[in-house]
Amino acid sequence: MSKKQIHTAKAPPALGPYSQAVWVNNLLFLSGQIALNHLGELVVGSIEEQTEQVFSNINAIIKKSGGTLDDVIKLSVFVTDLGDFEAINSVMEKLFSEPYPARTTIEVSALPKNAALEIEALVNIDPDQ
Repeated sequence: MSKKQIHTAKAPPALGPYSQAVWVNNLLFLSGQIALNHLGELVVGSIEEQTEQVFSNINAIIKKSGGTLDDVIKLSVFVTDLGDFEAINSVMEKLFSEPYPARTTIEVSALPKNAALEIEALVNIDPDQ
């Protein structure tokens, strides 16, 4: 098994000793993204604005790897308020179409930098496409 670290300046730098993403065979494993801009500053705003920033980060990392959001097969969503579930869904409906990625949503007590949500993604990218 060989793995390749993925990094782009168009997404925020990692907050610790981990990669933005790691590519193994056709699978791209994205670390959890919070609503940080590419400078590492938390986007303050509605849950919709924060969700849009998170997906902007995810999209930048996927694009760096030659894929698109259509290649996402699984999302894990961590939220500090499960009451934000519908607002997150409304943003996702603008970004994804059927077949939607599989998804798990979990309420947690806190996230780094007091973010309202964190999303990690599993992406299948065919290098020959």
